[in-house]
Amino acid sequence: MNYGYIRVSSDKQTVENQRYEISQFCRRQGLHIDGWIEETVSGTIAYRKRRLGKLIKHVKKNDLIICSELSRLGRNLLMIMEILSFCMQKGCKVWTIKDGYRLGDDIQSKVLAFAFGISAEIERNLISARTREALKRVRAEGKRIGRPPGKRSRPELHPLFGKEAYIRRALKAGVSQHTLAKRLHCSRTTLRRFLTQMEEMEGF
Repeated sequence: MNYGYIRVSSDKQTVENQRYEISQFCRRQGLHIDGWIEETVSGTIAYRKRRLGKLIKHVKKNDLIICSELSRLGRNLLMIMEILSFCMQKGCKVWTIKDGYRLGDDIQSKVLAFAFGISAEIERNLISARTREALKRVRAEGKRIGRPPGKRSRPELHPLFGKEAYIRRALKAGVSQHTLAKRLHCSRTTLRRFLTQMEEMEGF
């Protein structure tokens, strides 16, 4: 099966130029497109979340994906390498028109796949190193890393904080949690969680 893959990043762009380019290429090569996959989505979106991801899962050995250029597959090198590597594992060929790439089951493609693997590993290591350096710098500056303290670790942030005495008196007087929540302008869930939190922290 031969597939034509077309991607544009906005509604203002047209798929017709890419379709014409792929059609003309196939005519010169004596090929027929069995299915067209078109989508309007940013190339920065993970390919698994795009129609491209479904296509790659669907393809079989000796199938061919044709697109106008590699940038149609993705907007960063790591993503493109992952896509091409996955296609090679399935024995699917990928051809691009403007770039002139021919990814198939030949020695050149295998060498290319090896280069992709090395490049991807280097890219991952560089990202990891940059992340470690950034965290080290942030710690050195005395900044907090991770999520900010929440209501459980800082009860004073809770909207009911400071109303404990009123809540005690109301509950002792027999006021239901439903009525009390209305008086406090909060939901019953918020009230119940606050009561549980206070019990855990101070035996309220």
